[in-house]
Amino acid sequence: MVCVYLFYVIFVCYIRIIMSVINFTTQKTEMPSFQESEIGAWIEKVADSFNRKVGALTYIFCNDERILEVNREFLQHDYYTDIITFDYSNKRRISGDMFISLDTVRSNAELFGRTYDEELMRVIIHGVLHLCGINDKGEGEREIMERHENEALAILGNIGQ
Repeated sequence: MVCVYLFYVIFVCYIRIIMSVINFTTQKTEMPSFQESEIGAWIEKVADSFNRKVGALTYIFCNDERILEVNREFLQHDYYTDIITFDYSNKRRISGDMFISLDTVRSNAELFGRTYDEELMRVIIHGVLHLCGINDKGEGEREIMERHENEALAILGNIGQ
């Protein structure tokens, strides 16, 4: 019986490694409304444009309180942010956990004159772009990230057409 269970665990791990598995969950907030299958297809297209395959991705939608806890605990940062990405990628297969504060998404949408949905999609793909190797902290990198975000949003606009 132990061998059967061990085989099952190994099989599940193998499947998660070779297949795209995108999960959406929440902590301390409600799930935003969007078509998970459409967003999954979009994420895969964007990753493919960087010659990457999608492995296990988990999006954890949360509130400002929770993202501040995560930021303090794991990064020793004492500030709010829209997204924190934990990268578990292996070679060309991207994998990771992404915490997204829906409170900050909402306030940033107002600040930048965007709709909530557009800002949410921008932040969702921002994490994927980090997993694909795009940075935004160094000089000139923010502009490169924004360009890739805009290109990704254009791909989303073309899905289903």
